[in-house]
Amino acid sequence: MSKSGFTLQKKIILLVILVLVLSLLVTDLLITTWISDRIENSQAEKATDISRIVSRSPVVINALSTHDGEDRIQTFTNEIKHVTKVNFVVVMDMNGIRKSHPNKSEIGKHFVGGDEGPVLNGKEHVSIARGTLGMSLRAFTPVYDQNNKQIGAVAVGISWIKVNKAIGQARMYIYIGVGAGLVVGILGALFLARKVKQILFGLEPSEIAKLLEERSAMLQSTKEGILAVEQTGTITLVNTEGMRLFHKAGNYGRPIGTNIKEYMSHFQLDAVIEKGISLLDQEHELNGITIITNSVPVKVNKRIVGAITTFREKTEIKLLAEQLTGVKQYAEALRTQAHEFKNKLHAISGLIQMKDYQAVSTYIAKVADQQQNEVEFVVSRFKDPVLAGFILGKLSYARENGCELMIEGEGSVSKPERPEITHEIITILGNLIDNALDAVQERPVKKVILRFDYFEEVLVMEVHDTGGGIAEGIVEQVFSKGFSTKGTDRGHGLFLVKQSLGKINGSIEVHSKEGSGTTFIVTIPYTQL
Repeated sequence: MSKSGFTLQKKIILLVILVLVLSLLVTDLLITTWISDRIENSQAEKATDISRIVSRSPVVINALSTHDGEDRIQTFTNEIKHVTKVNFVVVMDMNGIRKSHPNKSEIGKHFVGGDEGPVLNGKEHVSIARGTLGMSLRAFTPVYDQNNKQIGAVAVGISWIKVNKAIGQARMYIYIGVGAGLVVGILGALFLARKVKQILFGLEPSEIAKLLEERSAMLQSTKEGILAVEQTGTITLVNTEGMRLFHKAGNYGRPIGTNIKEYMSHFQLDAVIEKGISLLDQEHELNGITIITNSVPVKVNKRIVGAITTFREKTEIKLLAEQLTGVKQYAEALRTQAHEFKNKLHAISGLIQMKDYQAVSTYIAKVADQQQNEVEFVVSRFKDPVLAGFILGKLSYARENGCELMIEGEGSVSKPERPEITHEIITILGNLIDNALDAVQERPVKKVILRFDYFEEVLVMEVHDTGGGIAEGIVEQVFSKGFSTKGTDRGHGLFLVKQSLGKINGSIEVHSKEGSGTTFIVTIPYTQL
């Protein structure tokens, strides 16, 4: 509902009716004026024609010329009046004395009205004046004899009441037409307003504007590329992220208004439109980058009117998955611990089956002591239970892979003032430890040393391995996204480490020498509770 209380439907109806009424009023005014003038002119022409006929009649000319047989003028003019249905036909001499009149008692008297002057001076004219028979429209024509000398005049009158009646009848037809047009216009306005409301799904302009703003904000802020096409395959929408990915793929053309087959045929949106099917989790190669797309048809009233596809770079999806390292590390810790204890239970089960109960007792005591000592050591060093659990999981994971993970350093690490720092530390250490364990797998000495030192609200963490080291020329590249010496689809771990350090204002140093292992030194601001 609009603030003024008028819905779009009401506004359309009122606007159409207002325009219709104004146009009909103007039309009525113009047509009525024109018809009134036409009727008046028509009656004037009729009266003039009759007066001309009478003025040229031999009966009138002879009677006025000789002053003989003037009574015949009365008979003649009455016949003309009866046939033509006019109000009066009056013949007068040059003194304005009537020679005929519908009322015989008026014959011989001076013409009444005061508008006969021009015709007695030889000028034919039309006027409206009041006489003995009331208001009338009068046509005057001079009468000439055979010598072209004026000998009198003829006045033909039509009742002004009859003229107004004819005009009124014409106006009545106009009003009927205007009324019918107004009714049709109102019905049309109602139909149009209802149809517009239906097309707009019952939404008001303010609601549509709000939806459009929200839609634009959502489209431009989403981290997925969005592309929409109409039924013909013409691209109608591409959001900011979509344009970024297209540019990254080397496609700098303007997509809006271009056919999808010409701009980006890989998406197969023509098939989505033609067959009405959805194409989900499709991989496409675009000039060296891999895109994951989801395409679906757009339907209105069960009819396909276009299609829309969302797409994202595959490496970004993988990166998002890897950014869940914290959760992954927790799950991995539980898995490795469960696997380690499963193996120990198998050993205990074997000793029991051999009925070597002394060995069972000794083995359980040894395992319990080792586990207890390990847990007590880690818990005493790391007061944050999440970080402690992570370290215990990594110790189990290292043993499972035949490697030795040693914890060094002095003092203990308390819980951080900011809980989110724990997650970032797990992301950093998780990737560094995993890389270190990978690095020592093929080495004769499989050892990884993890050292923690805390002083003056600064936490320093070192991860040292006995691996083969990093070549001097590529040390600066190891933190680049996608860079790896271990094959394709790798190279995101250290990139995530650098991202996490950026979030908590930390720094990292790398010391490595081929054949002598690698040391990563991480320094972060760390305020303890």
